[in-house]
Amino acid sequence: MAKNKRNVNSNKRITITDRKHGLPYSKGLLASSIMATGLAPSRAYQVARSVEETLRSKNKYAISIRELRELTENILLHDVGEDYQEKYIKWQSLSKLDKPLIILIGGTTGVGKSTIATELAHRLGITRIISTDAIREVMRAIFSEDLMPALYRSSFDAWQQLRVPPPEKSDPIMVGFREQAASVVTGVNAMIQRSITEGANQIIEGVHIVPGFIDFSAYEGDALVIPIVISVEDENLHQSHFYIRELETEGYRPFEKYKANFENIRKIGLYIENLAADYNIDIISSFNLDNTISEVLDTILDRAIESRDNISAEKNNSASKKKTDSK
Repeated sequence: MAKNKRNVNSNKRITITDRKHGLPYSKGLLASSIMATGLAPSRAYQVARSVEETLRSKNKYAISIRELRELTENILLHDVGEDYQEKYIKWQSLSKLDKPLIILIGGTTGVGKSTIATELAHRLGITRIISTDAIREVMRAIFSEDLMPALYRSSFDAWQQLRVPPPEKSDPIMVGFREQAASVVTGVNAMIQRSITEGANQIIEGVHIVPGFIDFSAYEGDALVIPIVISVEDENLHQSHFYIRELETEGYRPFEKYKANFENIRKIGLYIENLAADYNIDIISSFNLDNTISEVLDTILDRAIESRDNISAEKNNSASKKKTDSK
């Protein structure tokens, strides 16, 4: 009899009571919110399962969001550690932001931008990811090769489509890349503006996310735009990424093509990283996916909290000024 009772309880639905009609508790959704701390997916799911087991052991089948978060915080502290508990609390505080989060991931070809973007989207619950190569493809359908020839080559050999010879002593590789990046950034700005209009979070990744080519200050009040540049310091590791890419795409993106242009690819990477340093944009070295994702998440969290605190300080200063002026 006791066994049958346990089976009934194990199937009984736990409900989040804050919503008008109540929502069922989901280990998957809770695990996703925990993964934003940088905790590995399997470990985050274990924490979510511990939350469910704790609720069932107490016969608590209706819980508010606030109670659920407090329970999750306690289990994180006990099972994982204070560092992850603090990060979870900070991420939850950012859920109240009243503007979209737009993450821009730049870096040269082959540093792992698309893989990082996909993993970030999964952990942060962002459903919109777009690559600047996709934007370039759309622009190619609109603008003819005669009109915008730089769009019709890869970033590392766009110089071959230059209509005007580059100035003497200038590097044609960089002239071609800059011309292509300047064209694609028009599409990037359009995607950012669309996210703002729709109030939707988004990740944009690609080699055309070049510091200095996008005016982040133009979106300051409407969106939280966080740019990051990814680098691979080890040349051998970087080159191995192209071999893996060839296998994953079944030869569609051949290793030999990237190997032949590897010097140009590295040169563009150094150019982007130097600009990132000039514009105080975080450069994250990628050598291990789990570590890189954790570092990227920490960077996004720090930048988001910094932005939120700055906005709060500005509001407080404005309120104080109005109060003083009224006297």
